[in-house]
Amino acid sequence: MASEMTERRYGLANMTDTLRRVLVRPPSAEAAAVWQTFGWRREPDTARLAEEHEAFCALLEEAGAEVVRAQTPLALSPDAIYVYDPALVTTEGALLLRPGKAGRRDEVPAMAADLVEAGLPIAGSLEGPAMVEGGDTVWLDERTLLVGRGYRTNDAGIHALAEALPGMDVIAYDLPHLNGAGEVLHLMSIISPLDTDLAVVYLPLLPVRLVELLAARGIELVEVPEDEFWTMGPNVLALGPRRALALDGNPVTRERMEAAGVEVTVYTGDEISKLGDGGPTCLTRPLLRA
Repeated sequence: MASEMTERRYGLANMTDTLRRVLVRPPSAEAAAVWQTFGWRREPDTARLAEEHEAFCALLEEAGAEVVRAQTPLALSPDAIYVYDPALVTTEGALLLRPGKAGRRDEVPAMAADLVEAGLPIAGSLEGPAMVEGGDTVWLDERTLLVGRGYRTNDAGIHALAEALPGMDVIAYDLPHLNGAGEVLHLMSIISPLDTDLAVVYLPLLPVRLVELLAARGIELVEVPEDEFWTMGPNVLALGPRRALALDGNPVTRERMEAAGVEVTVYTGDEISKLGDGGPTCLTRPLLRA
């Protein structure tokens, strides 16, 4: 078993097994200069941006994950640190997606090169008019992929995912308009799995059919209060079953997760998370869980 674990370099059966390998992309000071074009809330402090990202990576390593740093050059994009969006990792390799945010599409070939360098085969890719961003995809289990249909993921993209993942149940849910197309609202903005039977959610925006599915699967919910939804309370990265990495500053959500038996580690993300609306799941592309 230990030999098999050593040899495996990729593969995800769900989103809550122990995180073994993860891809990240360090922030670029040059890319930070175009923050307004990409809708960041203010100009980032590039020194603090780099410091926060390194501290975040250190927490991943302390949790036992091998951290793979993306190195392939790409066009200026501060959003490139949010590596969850351009690809989906499966047991067969990497499925390259097509972001709905047009400025991020140059990230896809760069990530493909980084994934190949990390030992992953490219299992397929999405072409226009299909659009899917990784933040709209949630593996509920090894057979079920939840997909949010919103402004960044369209019907053609959901159809393409179903075709690319034969034998999987790809279940789509409409996302609310909320603040409109100018502000990203991914499915993972409102739900993050914490264990096979536990998820943290912002219940008021969760689609009714999804609430019913979670109940039918016996999945308990940790509810995020309204004021902590806006500071990415539901965006939580599982480091393992009931082990979570969360953005600091959401004390009620943290207390509720801990009351449900979750060990919570927090990180500072004033620059890397709050400015670009990207939490810990956004900052990581898990490659291997086991």
